[in-house]
Amino acid sequence: MNTKELEGKHIAVLLSGGVDSAVAVHQLAELGLKPDCFYIKIGGSPDPSHDGEEWDCSMEEDMEMATSVAHKYGCRLEVVDCHREYWEQVTRYTMEKVKAGLTPNPDVMCNRLIKFGAFDEKRGKDYDLIATGHYAQTEEEEKEEVVNGKLSNCKLKWLCTAPDPVKDQTDFLAQIYDWQLRKAVFPIGHLMKDEVRAIAEREHLVNAKRKDSQGICFLGKINYNEYVRRYLGEQPGNVIELETGKRIGQHKGLWFHTIGQRHGLGFGGGPWFVVKKDMAENVLYVSHGYDPETAYSQEFKIRDMHWLTRDMWSEVQDITFKIRHTPEFQRGKMSPLSPSTFLIRSEKPIHGVAPGQFCVIYDEQHHRCFGSAEITL
Repeated sequence: MNTKELEGKHIAVLLSGGVDSAVAVHQLAELGLKPDCFYIKIGGSPDPSHDGEEWDCSMEEDMEMATSVAHKYGCRLEVVDCHREYWEQVTRYTMEKVKAGLTPNPDVMCNRLIKFGAFDEKRGKDYDLIATGHYAQTEEEEKEEVVNGKLSNCKLKWLCTAPDPVKDQTDFLAQIYDWQLRKAVFPIGHLMKDEVRAIAEREHLVNAKRKDSQGICFLGKINYNEYVRRYLGEQPGNVIELETGKRIGQHKGLWFHTIGQRHGLGFGGGPWFVVKKDMAENVLYVSHGYDPETAYSQEFKIRDMHWLTRDMWSEVQDITFKIRHTPEFQRGKMSPLSPSTFLIRSEKPIHGVAPGQFCVIYDEQHHRCFGSAEITL
């Protein structure tokens, strides 16, 4: 966190009730700052028939934690209701992708559309900077760029990885817009998770030992398949072994399965891996074995490349990248097919490359995050 960029700035903190955002408030308070805190409400279902305890998530507990933290540091806390925007934007995105047989990431789009989007439209626009508890860093660079035919000095802001490889969340931030990145501040991004916990315990924060949230938070007790079923229903079809053409069972809907999936298939004689979906024929193709060759890919295309800081389509070649949230980075090459479409060649075969996933692009040292794009096979 660049303390100089905070001087004289009006700062909003997105306070979730978790330990990470609580320590983010502490870090700012340690610098003598008193930011305004905001809790974004997204829980619950827009369909009254779905309301109730099972959709409640942990909002009540979140609010208690957030209120306690804001009070401890003398900060104002305000609830901003982005419930409708979440269900109209993020849920619509998710369901459209799932229905098309793709593997979307709602959390990635939540950052772009809600935390740095709808919130900014409602309240964030009144602030110079928006701080969150993400594990990510930024760095600024002075660079000479040609703008409108003239050479000028430009100040660039890059999204950079956190030192904690397990908690690094740059992949979840790789679809935000450049103006959103310029407003973003990550006060705990330079810390390891155990350091964050230690600070919280030392400062006697109410959520010091609270467990990290898992999965898509607003679903509460509803699992992901039930979430999809309520919007798309079921559409049974055949399950075919790719290599032999043998029918081995029936699925309840292609949208309940992802490429590379092994668990929860429920077919006898396994193990089975999902390797392909035929949306037109409503057929799920699987391969047999613990690690079938058909579960791996070494080359794939990405489309609609979203550059975070600046367009680099003609410059980037040797890269590191991720296709899912893991500590490991893959090495490979990135070749332009058009200004927004690229071919990714991985040094090693990768398991479970699925259309709809985001491929997140980094430099060779996996330090700077350049942006991300949707995988298309």
